[in-house]
Amino acid sequence: MTSTDPTPSKDRKVSPWWRALAILLAMAGLLMWAAGTSMIEQLKSQVQHTQTKLIEIPQVRYVSVLLDEQQLPALLVTLDPKQGNLQVQRLNEVKEGREDTMQLWALNGEKTPRSLGVITSKFKTMQMPVTEAALKEATELAISVEAKGGVSEAVGPRLPYLFKGWLVQKSI
Repeated sequence: MTSTDPTPSKDRKVSPWWRALAILLAMAGLLMWAAGTSMIEQLKSQVQHTQTKLIEIPQVRYVSVLLDEQQLPALLVTLDPKQGNLQVQRLNEVKEGREDTMQLWALNGEKTPRSLGVITSKFKTMQMPVTEAALKEATELAISVEAKGGVSEAVGPRLPYLFKGWLVQKSI
C-alpha cells in the first residue's frame, strides 16, 4: 500500500512589514553603536585636552601678602616656579615718587636681606624673573623705598620697610 500522505506544506513567507522592521532595527543599532563610539572618542579627546591645559596653568608655589603699617594688604606676591616669574600685584594705590623706586627684598631673620629686584611697572600687576632657589630660605618679603633704580645688596635696604609680609610655601 502506497499511500500518499500529503504533508501540508507550511508557508514560510515572512511578512514584508516584519522584514522592514528588522532592517530598520538593525540600522538603528548600527547607528547607536557608531554614535557611542564617536562620543567615547570625543570624551577621550576632551580629557586629554583638559590634562594638557592643567599642565600649562601656572602652579603657584609661594604666596605672600605684604601689609602696610596699618596692617592693610598692599601687595600680593606669588611665585610660579615653572615659569620662573614672581607676580607682584598692587592692592592699594601707593605709588613711588619720581626719584624713588620700590625694591623687593627676601628676608630670613637676622641674615642679610637679598634683593629680588626693583618694581619697575606703574601698572597694578607685573612680573619679575625670580627663581625658586632665591626664595628657598626666605621667611618674609619686604618692600623698601630706594633711590631711582634701586640699591645693591651690599648697600642693603633703607629701613623701615614700606610693606612687609610672611612668605608662605604651599604644599605640593
